[in-house]
Amino acid sequence: MEKMPYRAELGMDVFDAFDTPAPDITSSDWRQHLPVLHGRRVTLRELRASDAAPLFALLTTEEVARFISPPPTTVEGFAHFIAWTHRQWANGTYACFAVTLAGHDTAIGIFQVRESEPGFATAEWGFALGSAFWGTGLFQEGAELVLRFAFETLGVHRLEARAALKNGRGNGALRKVGAVQEGVLRRSFLRHGEYLDQALYAIVDEEWRATARGGSVSADVVVH
Repeated sequence: MEKMPYRAELGMDVFDAFDTPAPDITSSDWRQHLPVLHGRRVTLRELRASDAAPLFALLTTEEVARFISPPPTTVEGFAHFIAWTHRQWANGTYACFAVTLAGHDTAIGIFQVRESEPGFATAEWGFALGSAFWGTGLFQEGAELVLRFAFETLGVHRLEARAALKNGRGNGALRKVGAVQEGVLRRSFLRHGEYLDQALYAIVDEEWRATARGGSVSADVVVH
């Protein structure tokens, strides 16, 4: 989840209303309430203020944080980030989901999609998952849900992602869900005082739809 657009200095208030359950909606109402996306083993839902502590514990470890934009350094910082995601979502330019295990409600990671071009014709996505859940297949299932949301609900034409070339796991994860590497962005990501090369990946809608028709997208989107 490199170059997360949130900056700590932009964080303002945290509203208790974020913990209020969303009413029943249709997928086209995503600007009013994010849909809940259900897979077999994961559920993606909107972030809540109460997710700040578990996300702080899971996403600030060295193995997770080494290849992403510096995460907030305190629980309060994550609370500001969550408040910021809701403001961007209300503006209709960004969506961020908490990753939870099916049947449980504790956040173990996030997926985010942000508008790069008006109307989401082009968008960028990113993700971070607690290291205890790496190699379990949970990322791929969550990614399939987010891809379906991006292409079917947001109407994305082209979905981009960036991954540091040194981040072998991240590059492999993107390729596994059908992203195509299109080039290398030289010295484009500053981390720990070092500029790193990044790979630029993209998935376009017709490719995703062909793959989905082929049966590889098995996760269901259920709207609550």
